Amino acid sequence: MQINHDTRCALDDVVDLLNTAPDGDTPDGLLSVDELRAYVDRNAVSDVGALGEDDLKAVRSVRDRFAGVFAAPDARTASKLINALVAEAGTTPQLTDHDGYDWHVHYFAPGASVADHLAADGGMALAFILVAGERERLRRCEAPDCGRAFIDLSRNRSRRYCDSRTCGNRLHVAAYRARQRESADAG
Repeated sequence: MQINHDTRCALDDVVDLLNTAPDGDTPDGLLSVDELRAYVDRNAVSDVGALGEDDLKAVRSVRDRFAGVFAAPDARTASKLINALVAEAGTTPQLTDHDGYDWHVHYFAPGASVADHLAADGGMALAFILVAGERERLRRCEAPDCGRAFIDLSRNRSRRYCDSRTCGNRLHVAAYRARQRESADAG
């Protein structure tokens, strides 16, 4: 699947935002304005000024709505969620070139809040995935103790685990050790 640089960045932002949510032993990574600022800086979200508690609350709401898209049982449900998210963000496509990047499209309105910015750009990126018939690429890690979000961009859509926790390696090593124990017990 080929996606352009802007869509890839927006998808990465969505995944990183989703992965700030609490999950099992992982605490919420978006509890303070400082953590929101760290997210914005880490993802180089453009045109974001001062942040406050209202921004934090709104971005956490966008995070929950993105989670709904990932959990949607079918494309029709996902499309309704994306349409509502993008419409409420006041999407205003505009061509821009900044920060050393050639011409590209921003979907958020000038002066938009960080939440509307993320909802518009992230929502449109998710819409492109849906339109391409690739919704199954929106995944959660299959490791029993993980569940982090990721976009499977592998050629054959075979990725099952997130990158950040080396879940696949951990599970493969555990399966190998279990086989070794079984072999030793049988021998």
